[in-house]
Amino acid sequence: MTRGSRAIPVAELVQRARAGEARAVARLISLVEDRSPQAREVSAALIPYAGSAHIVGLTGSPGVGKSTSTSALVSALRAQGRRVGVLAVDPTSPFSGGALLGDRVRMQDHATDEGVYIRSMASRGHLGGLSASAPQALRVLDAAGCDVVLVETVGVGQSEVEIAGLADTTLVLLAPGMGDGIQAAKAGILEIGDIFVVNKADREGAASTRRELRSVVSMNNRPDGAWNPPILLTVATRGEGVVEVADEIAAHLSHLRGSGELQSRRLARLRREIEALALTEVQSRFAHLSGDARLDTLAGQVLAGEIDPFVAADTLVEQV
Repeated sequence: MTRGSRAIPVAELVQRARAGEARAVARLISLVEDRSPQAREVSAALIPYAGSAHIVGLTGSPGVGKSTSTSALVSALRAQGRRVGVLAVDPTSPFSGGALLGDRVRMQDHATDEGVYIRSMASRGHLGGLSASAPQALRVLDAAGCDVVLVETVGVGQSEVEIAGLADTTLVLLAPGMGDGIQAAKAGILEIGDIFVVNKADREGAASTRRELRSVVSMNNRPDGAWNPPILLTVATRGEGVVEVADEIAAHLSHLRGSGELQSRRLARLRREIEALALTEVQSRFAHLSGDARLDTLAGQVLAGEIDPFVAADTLVEQV
């Protein structure tokens, strides 16, 4: 982002974002998503303002209505006076590397609402239905004053459990007639779901899907005082049942705060983020070694039976 020919400093971009300037928010997210050399500076400038937003993840198989549910939830949260951010992680274009779906075609009902910020991010091949830059993008929205940030994942089925490590509260969406109740048990979704939502409840089989879920959820042994995940019915296209979902989201946050689990979840999230950044840094240091003579020499020694691959790897680590 420039003012005339002068690039706007990161510190100024952060202050503009905190003042609600959408272009500054967009620029900051682009810097972290594109892994700009300024990404470190962005992170340092944001960290004093992070930690206030309630991060809510929405996940589920393709076709359950995640985008429609997200839009309906935005309406419900805005009616409660909440400032809302939406991070919609989309499949990656094989040509441009960008999101195949974009915020231009998402949630148009909120396009003119200054209390809503919607951003699409490309998964860029990252597994788990998220983007590798999602934690930093969430920090931007948090610092920009969003009370709640909704994270909608790609929709890749059983690999979407990663959202539980990113969100304070995880909503698992299902739909009748798709076999989701059985798939949930297979995918481990029962372990990550804080709130279950059977969307498209006007379809035949909604009640039986809810009963099946309730039966399986009840078999999980939970310690005394643990959160008992509710199972709600919605018709997101008509906004039916969505207010109840928003109320359960608020109730879950209260539970997390009261039990101390909010702090433990966020510490775990930061541990994973730090580990991921460290691994990325290590990988970048080794990225140039594919044609390095040292690697060829070590490979030759292993082939000759002089050393084993573990010794070769240790030697390489010491040399880089």
